[in-house]
Amino acid sequence: MSLIRSVLHMAWLLITVIPWGLTLVVISLWVGRTPLWWFAVNWFRLVIWGTRTILGIQVRVSGLENLPQGATAPAILLSKHQSTLETLLLPTLMPHPLAFVFKRELLRIPFFGWSMARLDMIHIDRESRAAALKHVVAQGKRLLAQGTWIIMFPEGTRMARGQNGTYQTAGSRLAVETGAPVIPIAVSSGKCWPRTGFTKFPGVVDVSIGKPIPSVGREPKELMREVEAWIEAEMRRIDPEAYR
Repeated sequence: MSLIRSVLHMAWLLITVIPWGLTLVVISLWVGRTPLWWFAVNWFRLVIWGTRTILGIQVRVSGLENLPQGATAPAILLSKHQSTLETLLLPTLMPHPLAFVFKRELLRIPFFGWSMARLDMIHIDRESRAAALKHVVAQGKRLLAQGTWIIMFPEGTRMARGQNGTYQTAGSRLAVETGAPVIPIAVSSGKCWPRTGFTKFPGVVDVSIGKPIPSVGREPKELMREVEAWIEAEMRRIDPEAYR
């Protein structure tokens, strides 16, 4: 049954992304980034509806009250990354437009990648870390000044359930450079949507949003250690079975 549901869900993604992606590319010729972003978020919401209805994956969110308030309040979101689910889900939870930091190769994905290219994200060349970091800081400053929140996965790639990778400091460096607070996020998506494999499974995915961590006067490595400590401790709370 889970395999059949997964096939139907993939069909749902393809059926919806093609017209939505093409429309987004066309209207981007006349529409600014902010309304274009909320147009894209409506597709994310459609996908999450399909995830809930077809796959039987429910989402339980805590900590929304920790998000900075105000139209001009900056934030840098640093999230655990276990599957594609959080990439689709987190934009539907946030009150600000988001800019993902992601590898440039994703722009080649038909329809989805083409749409991402029109949304003024931060795409980087992972082969050159020094140049990538400079690009993240420069583009991050510009987008934060426009009211866009930056979202990054500090481990750099999807991690298997119950595992953690090396937390890179690009996000904390951007926070220190701009004075924007860091919002740590723990996500137990690996329970239902594994990092590898096609089949997804019904269940409950927890999203826990932590309190803002100030960045002013901090050292990037020390700040990232605090972020990592909170996320990994929270992962053990929301998904204890994965860490036995």
